[in-house]
Amino acid sequence: MANYTLQELPENMTEGKKVVFPKMQTYSLHEYETVIKHMRTYAGSISDGLIRAVFDAFGSVMQNWMPLGHSLKVDGLGVFSLSLGFDTSTPSEKAISQQQQDEEGIKMKNRHVCIKGINFKPDPELLKEMNLQATFDRVSMDVVVPRKCKYSHEERLAKAKAIIDKYGYMTLSNYAIATGQSRSSASKDLKRLVADADSGITTRGRHSHKVWMLRMKNEE
Repeated sequence: MANYTLQELPENMTEGKKVVFPKMQTYSLHEYETVIKHMRTYAGSISDGLIRAVFDAFGSVMQNWMPLGHSLKVDGLGVFSLSLGFDTSTPSEKAISQQQQDEEGIKMKNRHVCIKGINFKPDPELLKEMNLQATFDRVSMDVVVPRKCKYSHEERLAKAKAIIDKYGYMTLSNYAIATGQSRSSASKDLKRLVADADSGITTRGRHSHKVWMLRMKNEE
């Protein structure tokens, strides 16, 4: 049996209407080796090496075919497709003048587009089978209401720059604590700051090594 809580969406996402949704509580992440172990349980005599080979081959197919505009369907699992966005580590597409685009052509116009993620649409039969086995228990009668940040955009930006001035860089935790936001809200807020060319803030590194710094003059 899995547990869930009821959460309320922020008002700015629902045009002021109260919208409540169930959110599953996740207690662990099953790493690669654990997933292989689980698969061997259901796959009979198939070896760990063969399971890894299948994963590696599928990963190679995704890397080579999806960037060419192809979606991938796996029966009983679902459909994988790419989502695109602008690379916020480089100047915004809007910041490139029309004259520059005319001079350098289509390459300049599109150079900041990158792959932002992979969408997954599950097979309806997979959801049906999972629902036949799944049961969910509500762990609290309270509805979790998102905290509203008490600081304005200008105040949050000032706090970010103060942290960077002090340490030379800023982590997600630094910013979340300083602005009183959850890590997810702080992460979204920082994406907006980096996308804003006037903020003076950029990012370096990826994932757990990601930090935020002030833009150098040659990046502006």
